[in-house]
Amino acid sequence: MRIDYPRRNRMGWRRWFPSWRLILGTVVVAGALAVGAFAAAVVLTPIPEPNDVARAQTSIVYWNDGTTELGRLGDVNRVDVPLSSVPDYVQHAVLAAEDREFYNHGGFSPTGVARAVMNNLQGGSTQGASTITQQYAKNAFLSQERSWQRKAKELVLSVKLETTVGKDQILGDYLNTVYFGRGAYGIESAAQAYFGVPASQLTVAQGAMLAALLKSPEGMSPDRNPERLKARWVYVVDGLVEKGWLTASARKKLTFPSVKARSSSVQMSGTNGYLIDAVRQELGDRGITEAELGIGGLSIVSTFDQKAQAAAVAAVKEQGPTEGTKGLRIGLASVRPATGEVAAMYGGADYRKNPLNNATMAIGQAGSTFKPFALASALQNGISLDSMWNGDNGRDIGGYKVVNYGDESWGDISLLTATENSVNSVYVDVENTVGVDKVADAALQAGIPANTVGLKPNLTFVLGTASPHVIDLAHAYATFAARGIDNSPTTIVRVTGPDGSSLYEAAAAGRQVFDPAIADQVNYALQKVVTDGTGAAAQELGRPAAGKTGTTNDNKSAWFVGYTPQFATAVMMVKDGPNGLPVSLSGTGGLDTVTGGSFPARIWTAYMSGALEGTPVEEFVDPFADGSGTSSPSVSPSPTDSPSPTVSPSPTDSPSPTVSPSPTDSPSPTVSPSPTDSPSPTDSPSPTVSPSPTDSPSPTDTASPTPSASP
Repeated sequence: MRIDYPRRNRMGWRRWFPSWRLILGTVVVAGALAVGAFAAAVVLTPIPEPNDVARAQTSIVYWNDGTTELGRLGDVNRVDVPLSSVPDYVQHAVLAAEDREFYNHGGFSPTGVARAVMNNLQGGSTQGASTITQQYAKNAFLSQERSWQRKAKELVLSVKLETTVGKDQILGDYLNTVYFGRGAYGIESAAQAYFGVPASQLTVAQGAMLAALLKSPEGMSPDRNPERLKARWVYVVDGLVEKGWLTASARKKLTFPSVKARSSSVQMSGTNGYLIDAVRQELGDRGITEAELGIGGLSIVSTFDQKAQAAAVAAVKEQGPTEGTKGLRIGLASVRPATGEVAAMYGGADYRKNPLNNATMAIGQAGSTFKPFALASALQNGISLDSMWNGDNGRDIGGYKVVNYGDESWGDISLLTATENSVNSVYVDVENTVGVDKVADAALQAGIPANTVGLKPNLTFVLGTASPHVIDLAHAYATFAARGIDNSPTTIVRVTGPDGSSLYEAAAAGRQVFDPAIADQVNYALQKVVTDGTGAAAQELGRPAAGKTGTTNDNKSAWFVGYTPQFATAVMMVKDGPNGLPVSLSGTGGLDTVTGGSFPARIWTAYMSGALEGTPVEEFVDPFADGSGTSSPSVSPSPTDSPSPTVSPSPTDSPSPTVSPSPTDSPSPTVSPSPTDSPSPTDSPSPTVSPSPTDSPSPTDTASPTPSASP
């Protein structure tokens, strides 16, 4: 028997779900409206003149008060030339670098747009123009805004350009306005800036190099990243061959061209040039390009404090050496522990004469300034400041004979006393007991970059065989000053566009990397270095201060790194020899040995006195205020001559403190440092003598006059 089931009410379904015809019709109408709106936008959008595109608004950098001008960025250099003055092979090089299908598309690449949309939707970096037409359209709007709205405008204008003017005109206008770095807008200015010739005289290799720069004019600068630029240049010349614009045989004969030295603008002269350049580099790291700086009219408030900076310059001038200064480099960096803001920086005497920043680019072996990292690691692992250790000279630790400064034997002493007097044998023993890797981890926790030259964990690590930048040690000690909170250094407070819109705002994002109780004990011990140890010169500051001296046993570097709760400041002295390699500081300022407790400590004290003048005296937290003495809840190791063998490195991995580190690990071919932090009476500087011209080349950070000071 057949059962007839009731049929489903189709009208009921249709009541809730539109028919496919309605859906299709809606899509068609919406598409038509979108096409119509896009077409209307194309019709109504005016085409800017090239001169309008190139009209620059200088970006201004301010001191941290937000109103006093520090300097300007974006000196504009632009000269128009007709496309006929640009050799075909230079045009082709630009196409090979930026848009190989330029003459075959209608202004934009659908696949490129789709790729950018997908990347943006997936949370990647904001991507935009890819074709030359789109890049020109982007420049035409002169907007720093990173939004879909701006990108829509760029797309509209790119289509408008393609439908109203010829490809050659677009390419010519692009070549006259695009940014090549060195303040050069347009191919003519770029040819002069990099090669000293007009665009019409560029060679194939030179044109390919300029084309390679377009991807990242500062990121691939021949002054800062030549290897990256060479790799891009290879991509460009290979593209010329691929497109049939250059024969394979001609390609084989090409060599990367030499580039003329970069000339700095007058406003970059003196010590402030280093500050402006540091801001410019960080802006690049924040995604604000050199091209945007040149045409954007940005307002940049820096972290630099005018009073502190004046104190830094005066300190080097008044407390630095004045004789034996040929090749001398002095670097100073001062960081606010609470925020990471760089308040002052001494990178050299004159940026225009020597653009290498001694505070952020020059390096020197750290010496005993690395011992606080071993101290922090020991405290983290239950070793107390009053634990007893064998401080005898010449001890064999982990297969290495460790020598103390002056061959002095201290007998059984506490870890605190070893810190005050920078006793090598104790600190290598501590490192061997705690573990080399744990000590290295503490350095990284504090803020020493993992890519620091010579940062190779071994038993000499604690003696400072690595070669950090001055800013790195200021940053690391600021972490202790902030009670274990790491705030990455920054030179920028905020950036606003010409319309007042916010483009970047610094936000404190500190990380608690050490327990406050551990940091407080490190601070306590490093205060003792100042009051009872090798950093006695810093007592002249007249307020609570902590710090550490550092000097290598071949005297190729001398440091003082110290801090109050308000500022953490590092001072380094190194000297370049005739071939650019580091040489001994011996003889500088009339001293047989330049220790961290001599000129660096006196410069540090003079700077901090000026920077802190008129500010309240702040105290460090006393870790033993409860009357617990200097003992931590820990198990102290016995003062044995036979440390734990569990971390003894192999001889191939850990050079003896008396053996030079390999050149690949450190540019300073010095022997592992011995903390010559206790100057002898013979280290007193001689009376002031003005250096002769032969003693003071342009990169020398000479200063006058030399003050009288005790060692």
